[in-house]
Amino acid sequence: MIVWLNGTHGAGKTTTSALVQQLIPDSRVFDAEKVGETLMDITPGLPRTNNFQHWPPWRPLVVETARRVLEYTGGTLVMPMTVLVEQYWREISSGLAQHAIPVRHFVLHADQDTLRGRIEGDTLLGPSPFRLKYLEPYAEAARTWLHGEAEVVDTTHLTPAQAARQIAKAVKS
Repeated sequence: MIVWLNGTHGAGKTTTSALVQQLIPDSRVFDAEKVGETLMDITPGLPRTNNFQHWPPWRPLVVETARRVLEYTGGTLVMPMTVLVEQYWREISSGLAQHAIPVRHFVLHADQDTLRGRIEGDTLLGPSPFRLKYLEPYAEAARTWLHGEAEVVDTTHLTPAQAARQIAKAVKS
């Protein structure tokens, strides 16, 4: 099984995924961003883009990597990864379905002011214009398709540990 944690930057995906992994036996965290980083390391580089998710190989490579890891290890993969383009989510989710891999798709949500405050106050990464520019695309995806495709966990007033417990409980039930 895959437990996919979606949501925009500042929602708490990375922190929450590590905590979810601790609560679900035989689980591992697989950050699909590493697939994108691998593609970014190709030299000479792939065609320029502002987001590695736009490269067509990224989506099937995420599916194939997840499939192969699950085939090798079994258990559950906890995958923290923002996917705001509906077509990309369809490619990934249908690719996983073709391999009969069940996916529990959660969106970690917070209101715009909370997200902005978390991003601007991030002591680890610092304030990030890159992360801030995804607030509106996230809001648009949430309004048009994303919240209808996932179990929404409102993290506005939750700690990452509380969100992780809520997700783990939902997965186990």
